[in-house]
Amino acid sequence: MAIEKFVVVGASLAGLRAVEAARKAGFQGEITLIGAESHLPYDRPPLSKEFLEPADGQPDPPYFREESVFADELGVTLMLGRPATELDVEARVVRVGTDQVPYDALVIATGAAARHIPGAESLAGVQVLRTLDDSLAVRNALDEGARTVVIGAGFIGSEIASSANKRGVEVTIVEALPTPLVRATGTEMGPAIASLHERNGTSLRCGVGVRSIEGLDRVEKVVLEDGTEIPADLVVIGIGVTPSVGWLEGSGLRLDNGIHCDETLWTGVPGVYAAGDVVSWPNPTLGVRQRMENWTAAAEQGAAAARNALDPGNAKAYGTVPYFWSDWYDVRIQHVGTPDADEVVLVEGDLERAPATDNRWIALYRKGDRLVGALTVQGQAEIMKYRVQIMKGASWEDALAHAARRREAHAAKLAAV
Repeated sequence: MAIEKFVVVGASLAGLRAVEAARKAGFQGEITLIGAESHLPYDRPPLSKEFLEPADGQPDPPYFREESVFADELGVTLMLGRPATELDVEARVVRVGTDQVPYDALVIATGAAARHIPGAESLAGVQVLRTLDDSLAVRNALDEGARTVVIGAGFIGSEIASSANKRGVEVTIVEALPTPLVRATGTEMGPAIASLHERNGTSLRCGVGVRSIEGLDRVEKVVLEDGTEIPADLVVIGIGVTPSVGWLEGSGLRLDNGIHCDETLWTGVPGVYAAGDVVSWPNPTLGVRQRMENWTAAAEQGAAAARNALDPGNAKAYGTVPYFWSDWYDVRIQHVGTPDADEVVLVEGDLERAPATDNRWIALYRKGDRLVGALTVQGQAEIMKYRVQIMKGASWEDALAHAARRREAHAAKLAAV
């Protein structure tokens, strides 16, 4: 079947990359980009990082492209501020309210929505942080010096706390788990990274849940399960996300921790592919089914899904080594691969000292006799080397030998300064 109408649902990074990849591949037909938010596609990582930090005036929204680029260079029809409401796979139509958008090929890149704490949504000053509008609301509160409580010590919550700390406002992080960052970095390195908060004067309460968030019309305090009351003018909830698939109920797509796809990002329904935070697929590089919530995978998957949707006869599997980064207190944290390991070894650094130029932290993750993950703190020059090793299936012995060589080279460089 000739493909003349290409539709992308989700004006996200993955959605943008799908549009760009379609044109780069030579597609000359109609392209429609549907987005629930009224904003042009924008970069999400800055929303919990530099966008919140002290600055003179309001920072510019981190848009990827100006509207003229979509109209003049990419030839895209934008439908923004209008969420998709239904998918009819038999008629090959995406419904947007009362409108119908026909497609020959479709990429779904609707991402995920931040989880909220039931009952707290109506209180002013209680925020999640997922969208540009969320970030603006948090920034405005920080500008006013709001006493801040962050619920959840994951990377988003920790970035928000770091930004609040830089402003000199009172900030507390509450984490229900006894060890933070377990899912992202494992039980060995999670506490070490979390110690950055205390080292920088941010209060971190672990192993205690939230009983209630209280106030009249506006939040006034957070009450913990142990009875502790923490005064608050701003509460930011960072307890994870859920894939945005509600509009797909009854469509015939398999929904299981997102949209269940094969290794080519195909949903199993003719013409329909998925990309970004919303997709669950078997990653052939690591041999496991995954749903990734990171910038790099979203960008790569958007492009891959578009190419496969437009040329399904030559669809290629998408595999990757996961990569994410986070910035706290002027420290760069990076991770590649998976934290699901049999052993974690610190191959460089002293966890008793704060990370710095002369004390970067590098930890390697072993599964069987293979390197499956690496974590660096202030190791920007190292992390991608380990990503390449994981992609090539490096042995644990080779990884340790590589680490020893890099450690010696780094020591020599410091000695020469």
